[in-house]
Amino acid sequence: MQGLLPVIRSCVRWARRPLQPGVRLWRRNLQLRVVAFTLLMSVGVVLLLGFVVIGQVKNGLLDAKEKAAENQAVSGFSIAQSMADKGSQSRGSSGSGGPQSSTDSGTWLTNLVAQFSSGGKGVYGIVTLSPGAGDSQLLGEGSVYGRGPRSSSGILPEPSIPKSLSDAVETHTGALKQYTKVYSDDGTPPKPALAIGKRLTDINGTTYQLYYLFPFDQEQKTLGLVKGTLATAGIFVVVLLGAIAWLVTRQVVTPVRMAAGIAERLAAGRLQERMHVTGEDDIARLGESFNKMAQNLQVKIQQLEDLSRMQRRFVSDVSHELRTPLTTVRMAADVIHDARADFDPVTGRSAELLQNQLDRFESLLSDLLEISRFDAGAAELAAEPIDLREVVRRVVDGAEPLSERKGSRVVIRGDAQPVIAEADPRRVERVLRNLVVNAIEHGEGRDVVVRLATADGAVAVAVRDYGVGLKPGEATRVFNRFWRADPARARTTGGTGLGLSIAVEDARLHGGWLQAWGEPGGGSQFRMTLPRTAGDSLRGSPIALEPEDSRRNRGLTSSGLPGRGGAASASVPVPRSGAADGPQHGTMARDALANGTPMPAIPPMPAGMPRTPAADPAALPGSGARVVGHKGAAREDDV
Repeated sequence: MQGLLPVIRSCVRWARRPLQPGVRLWRRNLQLRVVAFTLLMSVGVVLLLGFVVIGQVKNGLLDAKEKAAENQAVSGFSIAQSMADKGSQSRGSSGSGGPQSSTDSGTWLTNLVAQFSSGGKGVYGIVTLSPGAGDSQLLGEGSVYGRGPRSSSGILPEPSIPKSLSDAVETHTGALKQYTKVYSDDGTPPKPALAIGKRLTDINGTTYQLYYLFPFDQEQKTLGLVKGTLATAGIFVVVLLGAIAWLVTRQVVTPVRMAAGIAERLAAGRLQERMHVTGEDDIARLGESFNKMAQNLQVKIQQLEDLSRMQRRFVSDVSHELRTPLTTVRMAADVIHDARADFDPVTGRSAELLQNQLDRFESLLSDLLEISRFDAGAAELAAEPIDLREVVRRVVDGAEPLSERKGSRVVIRGDAQPVIAEADPRRVERVLRNLVVNAIEHGEGRDVVVRLATADGAVAVAVRDYGVGLKPGEATRVFNRFWRADPARARTTGGTGLGLSIAVEDARLHGGWLQAWGEPGGGSQFRMTLPRTAGDSLRGSPIALEPEDSRRNRGLTSSGLPGRGGAASASVPVPRSGAADGPQHGTMARDALANGTPMPAIPPMPAGMPRTPAADPAALPGSGARVVGHKGAAREDDV
């Protein structure tokens, strides 16, 4: 059974493929749907009306047929009985009788059927039955004493007259009627008819049954003509209603289509597009409102573009203009800083502070210039094949003095195999430098883990720290310009506040992602994912955004006790492992970064809780871990 499922799915996909253009047209074409629904409802109305009309015509024809047949039959029964009474009186007056009575009775019945059928040929048929006759008394033109069944026009009497009707006529004195089918001796199919019969007496006073059979040939022709007329009129009405619906909906759909096309062109940046408005109806008012909206949008967008252009130019001009005075101040500050040993302690300390703040000022100017290039769309990517392991090692080596001051170790994992990607080495190194330096500064002296991985056309570098972490909602705001977790706190650590903003722009320039995860008191992890080949699109990341040693993955609640997990609800699902970090998560996370929606966050680890071995990077399973430590910056390889 399992082996048949792929075959069934393939067959279903193969069968659905020819229908896809029609389904797409049905979904996108409002006019087609309106006309189709109108045709369907018109067909339903016509069918319902046809059934009602045909039923009324049929009932009317049957009622008229029954009344005419009853009148004809009653008149015939009266005439037949009168003839029998006259014949009996004439025989009585002539004194005839004896053995000739039976012969006279059979002949009389034969003559009666012939006489009655001659007047209603094609209108009705005559049948006589003698239920009391013996089996030896059979019908025959040469039988003198025969009193068997007789009929006209080749009608088979016994099959044409239902047994229930003959039995009822035998026990009743009045005329009875019943619908039946007339069978002929020529083998033609039976025809529906109305049978009316009555028990009478012949010239000898013997009872017999006389039946009138009225076929419905004329009524069937009339009903067929009505059906054909209704079908022709129904088709004409349905086609006419479809054409009317098409014309009516065209008057409504055409302006809507024009508005949709103009809206698409407006979204593409052609803000001068407007609808052509004629008349004063609702559609015309809609067009005028649409044009006013487009005009207001164009004005507002133009204002915003002008403002944004002014801001970008202001930042760029200020940054460039500050270069010259900053260079002069830097030269003077260097001279003062070099001579700080000759100053008194207060002046010497002031020279050191001046040097530090000038360094921050220069870094801020560089970041502002870089941001202005991104805003202006002038940033260019110089991609070339690089091994991310070398970039990571350079970054870690450059951050070694800071890690020694903070008392942290930087552990590199996943560098046993080459991690090759087409990327701009300068920009990638700048991103990783920001991530590693931030992790060391906010890691509170604990270890920092840098993990590399490659899979499915993507490469990833994740930087994990075990410091203060991130509160719910801060995982996306951390990439905003000049954002701080505590606005009331002075910036004593970190850089200019633009590092992560530039880093996320560098990642996007590569067509990649830069995402963050964190839990209060449990540290954070920043993950950079890049396509292995420049220009490719990402479907996922080889490293999970939420690390394996998070509280939720370890099954701990926010109180530090085992439980079902203490993860807070978030708009972006976070997979548990790298294999589960598919394209849907990557795309949603990238959209979250772009739109400012919160990323998942985990409740904090309680204060004073001892660090478990899983939280110790040196104790994590793996091979090829490169540890950069303080106190001599010793390096060792864990096997």
